[in-house]
Amino acid sequence: MPGTIAVAAATHGELSLMLKALGGRTTETGGGIPVWETDTECGRVIFAVTGMGKINAAATTAVIIERHAPALFINTGCAGAFPESCLTVGELALASVEICADEGVLTPAGWLSYGGIGIPAVERKGKRYFNEFPLSLSVAEQAVRLAAALGIQLARGKFITVSTCSGTAQRGQELHERYGAICENMDGAAVAQVALRYGVDCLEVRGVSNLLEDRDLARWNIPLAAERAQRFLLKFITSWSGE
Repeated sequence: MPGTIAVAAATHGELSLMLKALGGRTTETGGGIPVWETDTECGRVIFAVTGMGKINAAATTAVIIERHAPALFINTGCAGAFPESCLTVGELALASVEICADEGVLTPAGWLSYGGIGIPAVERKGKRYFNEFPLSLSVAEQAVRLAAALGIQLARGKFITVSTCSGTAQRGQELHERYGAICENMDGAAVAQVALRYGVDCLEVRGVSNLLEDRDLARWNIPLAAERAQRFLLKFITSWSGE
């Protein structure tokens, strides 16, 4: 049987469908982190609501890994898609890498990342990681194959994580020109960074809730994005072999 899977999202609504489908009993973690544990035919699954932002996400990820030693850490929720990605509201996106998009220094000559400063965020097995953190290639390929078998469109590409969401088309364009990412969120890079530090495989799948344009909530659909991401992940979790 494959090992434990941990699934985290910023809000309860981004996990509620999976919790309803798989069940789960609350478990103590400390720090006020809402956590549920369930045993399925495919193994144990831990669900955690991190709260918004990178600090909450990093703290929760570390606690879950320390206490439950998952073989796979899945991060999910909603995301804003760059118009250049050609994604639309309700479609799914899969991270190839996660990037801390606004950690660095703003200088008179322009913005510098950790790489420009020369200080890595993580050093592991002789390799230095600055603002960009890879996710598991093999697990991502399993997700891509599953989506293809189910006839689900799953766009794969770079994700960026920000502290301040892009609420204008101009800001979105600036970030797309810098990174060439397909979507933006507020916590994914923190999860990927902590998972990398611990050597735990990480997968990130998000539903597109909005486009990165001048902010217009009337054009958003968070419930649809959260539902579609969860329905896909339910299929993934119950089919995951751990290979």
